[in-house]
Amino acid sequence: MTIAASAGSSPDLQPNGAGRADDDRWDRPRAVTARTSDYWLTLGGSLIGSLGLVWLLYAQILPFSGTIGFLLCWYVAYLAMFATVTAIVHRPMIVIDRLWTAIITGAAGVVGLALVSAVGYTVFKGWAAVHHVDFFVKSEASSSPTAPLTQGGILNAIVGSLIELGIATAVSVPLGIGTAIFMVEVGGRFARVVRTVVEAMTALPDILAGLFIYATLILALGVQKSGFAAGMALSVMMLPIIARSADVALRVVPGGLREASLALGASQWRTVWRVVLPTQRAGLATAVILGMARAVGETAPVLITSGESGFLNFNPVNNEMQSLPLYIYQSVRSGETLFIERGFGAGIVLLAMVLILFGTARFLSRSKVARR
Repeated sequence: MTIAASAGSSPDLQPNGAGRADDDRWDRPRAVTARTSDYWLTLGGSLIGSLGLVWLLYAQILPFSGTIGFLLCWYVAYLAMFATVTAIVHRPMIVIDRLWTAIITGAAGVVGLALVSAVGYTVFKGWAAVHHVDFFVKSEASSSPTAPLTQGGILNAIVGSLIELGIATAVSVPLGIGTAIFMVEVGGRFARVVRTVVEAMTALPDILAGLFIYATLILALGVQKSGFAAGMALSVMMLPIIARSADVALRVVPGGLREASLALGASQWRTVWRVVLPTQRAGLATAVILGMARAVGETAPVLITSGESGFLNFNPVNNEMQSLPLYIYQSVRSGETLFIERGFGAGIVLLAMVLILFGTARFLSRSKVARR
């Protein structure tokens, strides 16, 4: 009777007691990706409460001012309040998890805000020039920097950028992917030296690439400033990016695929051509896109090697050639309001070109299975 009474009076041993209910609540599996009403209420209350607190202290009581400082203080106060409110009803593990989620989300929001603000400001400043048809079908030679936006355009800069980027891509893609194949498939001591050189060239300043081509092609070999020289300078910048990214992509190809191909009698190079490269087609396309994204917006190498030209030029080996980055640089530093708006319009075109190239590469890099 005594044992039964003591067992019945113990809350930890009662089937429906408070202790057993708490244990069940703590032991219940937690959905990591699910967001409950408790989470959203805590989030909203912390945002509003921290905003009011920071506004009262920062703007009313303390002698502080400035938008950036206010936002930083708000973010710190939000994290502290969010962690405190969460700790009232949850375990430390959940508090740490939600706190790090809030920190990472805030960092991603800052990056996204910077990107949206840059793109939005460019579109806002350049829309007055972009929505005119002449902006795309006429060159600089048909107008002056102070002419109305309805006159003249950037056709020569668009054509020059496409030609120079095409030359750079044609030169750097086979060399970069070939270098990656050598480092991954051949190996050896020399491959380690090549990898070290490629990694060092990844951080090469763009001005040095332009000076290298200027010294070798223009000064030493007598090649005039042209789109070809600019394309070669851009290829120097693209080559290490493509080689390094392709090297990382080829390394993750399973070794069993190579072994199966070799076991069937294929040679090493046929295995690379038929097995390794198709397997990482998407990764190699991404490597090319990274190299193009690095080169398409560079100004210093183009300024040194291609020169300035307001006329439409389709010949990359004869005469100077204009490009979009160089046109933007000239227009923004000119001081002329209408010319600056044309420069921002050229920035919109440059952003659109990058987006189109990226979308095309992603479409071409899809596997045959995905297309079916």
